[in-house]
Amino acid sequence: MGITTPILALVVSIAYIIVGKIIVGNKKRKISDKFGKNIQIVGLVIFGVIGISCILFVLDISNNDVMKWFWLFFLTITLGFQSFLEWKFLRETREYMVSLVVLMIGLIYILIFIF
Repeated sequence: MGITTPILALVVSIAYIIVGKIIVGNKKRKISDKFGKNIQIVGLVIFGVIGISCILFVLDISNNDVMKWFWLFFLTITLGFQSFLEWKFLRETREYMVSLVVLMIGLIYILIFIF
């Protein structure tokens, strides 16, 4: 597992910026609807707490196979949730497409470098 996991976070972050500039341009919008923003914050905090709890208390972090599946599942759930919210609350923009493309880039990275 080693160095590939921190690079995954770096790849996803950089891909989010680059793909966002390509697909959306400078007209980037965020979920500003009060209800949507609250759902986004609560959902991502719940996913984060569950993910950290799984790593600390449930999963055997020394087992590479378990961690590979964890990162695959965690990335899919979080970016899938993000793209769903952007599709639901920002339908007129193409922000959800950015999240979906970054999800695909992250999954390809996991399948090539971690598996």
